[in-house]
Amino acid sequence: MDIRPYGDTSNDGKVQVAFTLPIPAGAKGVECAKEFARKLGLTDPNVVDCEPIGAGYSHYIIYGSTPFAIDPDLIHVHEVETPALSMEEIETLIAAELGRDVVFVGASTGTDAHTVGIDAIMNMKGYAGHYGLERYKHVITYNLGSQVANETFIKKAKEVHADVLLVSQTVTQKDVHLANLVELVELLEAEKMRDDVILICGGARITHELAKELGYDAGFGPKKYAEDVAAYAVLELIKRKNRE
Repeated sequence: MDIRPYGDTSNDGKVQVAFTLPIPAGAKGVECAKEFARKLGLTDPNVVDCEPIGAGYSHYIIYGSTPFAIDPDLIHVHEVETPALSMEEIETLIAAELGRDVVFVGASTGTDAHTVGIDAIMNMKGYAGHYGLERYKHVITYNLGSQVANETFIKKAKEVHADVLLVSQTVTQKDVHLANLVELVELLEAEKMRDDVILICGGARITHELAKELGYDAGFGPKKYAEDVAAYAVLELIKRKNRE
């Protein structure tokens, strides 16, 4: 069954879009924004907010209706297929199935200066009530922070005999994160380390499908927490151990 966005009534196609134009705020800017919305396929576009954001630039929020619909049955997604486990369940798994500590090394690599994502996963306090990996029993963590060169990241992984590498990418202008993520995979392969670690990336624009395409074992986007990452990594380590 085809569906359309919901605004005031079911399937009315109402949507909200926001964008910036390189034009001063004002009557002409509003009309330009409306015309751009029409070219996007929206009907009856209505500019509900227009704000200047610097010399010669303005930001717009527009409501309108789209004629397009989608069939959800035709949409297929790739997700990490890992059961939801609590921190205590993960700790028990590590002790029972691995019998040793699991070493995680994480960082915001390349030019990325944001640590919110990697800190949410690794730091003891975690995020939104989800404790970070530092609090887990049988887990050793090394959070290298931000703007870590891939070479430095790999050097630390070798030094501490890392089991899992966590890469956070928040700043993604001009897709710089893609080149950086690919470079890390290539460097690991050159060091003959790729098959020795579980490689995971995360960030606002990261999906599991994208991560797999880039050569990673898994990818985690928004609304994922330490237990999601830990459950995947630990179960994968157990799986690899049982294959040996």
